[in-house]
Amino acid sequence: MNKGRVEAFSDAIVAIIMTIMILEFKTPEDFHWQAILENLTYLFAYAVSFFFIAVAWYNHHYMFSLTKHVTKRIYWVNNIWLFTMALIPVATAWAGKFMSHRGPEYFYLFIFTLWSVAYLRLSKSFEQLHQEKHPIISQKIRKMGPNQYMSSLYFPLTVIIIGIGIYFYPPISLIATLIELIIMAFWTNDDSDKIFDETIE
Repeated sequence: MNKGRVEAFSDAIVAIIMTIMILEFKTPEDFHWQAILENLTYLFAYAVSFFFIAVAWYNHHYMFSLTKHVTKRIYWVNNIWLFTMALIPVATAWAGKFMSHRGPEYFYLFIFTLWSVAYLRLSKSFEQLHQEKHPIISQKIRKMGPNQYMSSLYFPLTVIIIGIGIYFYPPISLIATLIELIIMAFWTNDDSDKIFDETIE
């Protein structure tokens, strides 16, 4: 399967998802500064989700740059990952509008957990694809920050802790996502920005 077409298809959907989230940010009907504050919670939720997806895209691009080809399995797992990501604008809008309420924040956590599991399956599919013929590629994918974190016990423990935290302080869902976003933005492979300068055998 042509990996360039699958990557272009993914890029288009990710770009659309990142764009439509801003549509929930309503233009103030008043010219006073206080009017913009009414949308401040959503702006925070939007910023967190936008940059989280941006970090995800960076890692997604890295895996596609490494892979030699795309199998039917990877194609469908990638589609499932995109489907879970397409639900993020809904979760973001709801969580941003009702940040102090448990229901929307639990839904936000649920969607991001689904998205994370789908991403982990995608990365594992890439890793397994190259295990025999291209072990270096497989090793590089395995060492990626998000893959190490989501494959460890820390991931489910984090979800449980955040779930408990939401009961007492609902905004913890978005705050925890922001912290994870910052960590993942810096926890990248050394060659992640030099991938096209290297030849991987």
